Amino acid sequence: MGQPAPKKPFYCTTVSEAVSVLLARRRRFDGRGDLFVQCSEMDCQYVDSNLPPCPLTLDLFQAEIARRSRRGDEGEQ
Repeated sequence: MGQPAPKKPFYCTTVSEAVSVLLARRRRFDGRGDLFVQCSEMDCQYVDSNLPPCPLTLDLFQAEIARRSRRGDEGEQ
């Protein structure tokens, strides 16, 4: 099992405060799920949805996604 992605500070314009975000994967019964950005603000109406107007997108973790992709291409999990 790989290491979890580190948390990043992020100023969220939706809740007008600093939050922590991290790259996470939705778990499904049929295997690994889609990546999404998980926010520390659990009271937000957009928590874990990453749908507009939520400002969280996978672009915030482009480097981490690329690293995971390279690692996967090399046969590592």
